[in-house]
Amino acid sequence: MAQTRTEDFRLADGRALRLTYAEPDRVTRGGLVVLHEARGITEAVLAMVAGLAAEGWLIVVPHLYEGGSAEVDHAEARDKVSELSGQSVLAATDIAFAWLAERKVNLDRIGVIGFELGGAVALVVAASRTIGAAVTVAGGGIIEPLAAGLPPLIEVAADLRVPWLGLYRIEGDDITEQQVEKLRDAASTAPVATDVVRFAFETGGFEAWQRALNWFDAHLR
Repeated sequence: MAQTRTEDFRLADGRALRLTYAEPDRVTRGGLVVLHEARGITEAVLAMVAGLAAEGWLIVVPHLYEGGSAEVDHAEARDKVSELSGQSVLAATDIAFAWLAERKVNLDRIGVIGFELGGAVALVVAASRTIGAAVTVAGGGIIEPLAAGLPPLIEVAADLRVPWLGLYRIEGDDITEQQVEKLRDAASTAPVATDVVRFAFETGGFEAWQRALNWFDAHLR
C-alpha cells in the first residue's frame, strides 16, 4: 500500500488546508484529487488512494471538514456534512489543485474522483472548475442535496465543464434507478463527454474500477 502523509498546506495568499497525499513509485502520470466519504478519510478511502497511486497517479485528499477529516462515526458524519457548502468544497479542492500545481501538474492532467459524499462533491467541482476529468462513485444528493449548502446534483449536471463519469450500484444504496436516470438525462445536455454506468455491487466492482481508470487514461493527457 502506498505510504500516505498528512500536512497543513498554506498558500502565499494565506489560504490553508489539511491535506493527505500519496506519491507513486514511478513516473507521475498526472494528479488525482480524491474526495473522501461522509465519515471522513476511512480505510476505504485510503485503499482508493493506494490503488490509484499504484497506477502512477499523484494523489491528494483535501480534508473537507473544518479541523480535519479523520474518520468519524455515522452520527458525527451527519453533523459534519450538514456544515458543508458549495463554496467550502470548491475552496478545499482549489487548494488541492494548487498543491498539485506546485508539483508541476497542469490542470489538464488533473482529475477528481470521490465515493458517496465525495462522489457528489466531484460532480459539483466538475460543474464549476475546468480540469481534466471527473468520476463520481455512488454520489448521493441527486434530487435532494446532501446538505442545505450543497446543490442537488441534477441542478448542476447540465453545467459540467469537464468529461464526467458516474458509477452507481444497481443495489445496496438509497439511490434509486429513477434518480440515476434523471441524472443521466441532465448530464447528457452538458457540452462535454458524460457517461453513467450502473454496476452490481458483488460482481461489478472490478469493472467499475477499470472504467474509472480508463476514463482518466482517455481524458488526462
